[in-house]
Amino acid sequence: MQAIFIDLDGTLTDPSDGWFPALSLALKSQGVDAPARAELGWTIGLPIVEVLEVLLGQGADIGDAVTDFYAAYMVGGVEDAILHDEVGEMIDTFRDLEVAIYITSVLPTPVAERQAEAMGLDAHVDRIFGSEISGENSDKTSLFAYVLGETGHDPSRCIVLADRRHDIDGARNNDIPTIGALWGFAEPEELHMAEADGLAGSPEDVVEIAADLMGLELE
Repeated sequence: MQAIFIDLDGTLTDPSDGWFPALSLALKSQGVDAPARAELGWTIGLPIVEVLEVLLGQGADIGDAVTDFYAAYMVGGVEDAILHDEVGEMIDTFRDLEVAIYITSVLPTPVAERQAEAMGLDAHVDRIFGSEISGENSDKTSLFAYVLGETGHDPSRCIVLADRRHDIDGARNNDIPTIGALWGFAEPEELHMAEADGLAGSPEDVVEIAADLMGLELE
């Protein structure tokens, strides 16, 4: 069976309205003023530990800041995410093609599940994979390896759809073909430099690109 691993934040959803306030609160809890929202787009889709290490610098209590971030994000923040246009139709098409669909996120699994449920995605995918609270599987190389082990899929019969370079690199490290989502939060150059196997300008474009990469037969 063929499968698609789809990133959550940035690819399926725009979490900005919940993400940025939670990040601002986490920074303020450490006595640091948050940069302007326009300067924080790069933070979406990355492990929050890495984000806070950059924004807080050495010597900061990253653990407390992470706790504060998720405490704020889980109370309303996940519900503030917005589902990208055409995502529902894309998922339905893959289901019609009998492709297994997995959400793969560096968010802790309970957070990813909560956000997917709030967006109505949980009933339309086969499983939601995230990181552990301990930090395990918080990089995409480890996460994709875990998903392959859990599902038993052949990586050559899978594809990763995501909007950040670390997703593309993680997929390549597991021999999984990739599609870069240009509607996400990365600058276009990021996905070009990552050398994704295909680039999609919108969710509507994904199915045809995936069909070419995976050998799917479209009606």
